[in-house]
Amino acid sequence: MPIRVLVVDDQVLIRAGVAALLRAAPGMEVVGEACDGDEAVRLAVEHRPDVVLMDIRMPGTSGITATERILESVTEPSPRILVLTTFDLDEYVYAALRAGACGFLLKDTGPQRLLTAIAAVAEGDTLFSPAVTRRLIEAYAPRAEPETRAPEALGALTSRETDVLRLVAGGLSNPEIAGELVISESTVKTHLNRAMAKLDLGSRAQAVVLAYESGLVTPGGQAPGGAGG
Repeated sequence: MPIRVLVVDDQVLIRAGVAALLRAAPGMEVVGEACDGDEAVRLAVEHRPDVVLMDIRMPGTSGITATERILESVTEPSPRILVLTTFDLDEYVYAALRAGACGFLLKDTGPQRLLTAIAAVAEGDTLFSPAVTRRLIEAYAPRAEPETRAPEALGALTSRETDVLRLVAGGLSNPEIAGELVISESTVKTHLNRAMAKLDLGSRAQAVVLAYESGLVTPGGQAPGGAGG
């Protein structure tokens, strides 16, 4: 089955160029093109794409608001939102990750990298360097309003789920977390998935944002040591 993609960008040349690239690529299908956030939501509900390539800064409804509305409106399964941005360390990118985007790419990304990224997120992978994501979140998490539901929600996690969430927020990959906690990589995934379900989170990035905003991990510092099983 081809990967079904919705392309969203207010600049017609960029939108048309990306759509043409995808139409020419094997295994890709463009289900729609949107010029603003409102049209993106409408087309996402209508076509239920696997991946949405989402421009952030658009007149009217922004890509951030569109991301929130798409993930609220299209479920089981929700599309994977891949943000296209000009600057990686950008408060708009942070807000998009907070809203549920699963990754971001710079707009000057090459064609092959774009195709690889779409395929990766369609398979459920996250798409950003842990180091870049951590710098981004450390830069903007202190400016965000406190996440009032976080302390109560975090209390529902087991100690091991909390350990995994803390290490994910610290920038560790699943294999690194497995080594740190002396458990299997599949067990790491199980704990993380359970933690995300309890916290009602749709992406690994949202989990990292929540860990910082709740104080589980502090900007500028290392994630505190684990608490045992």
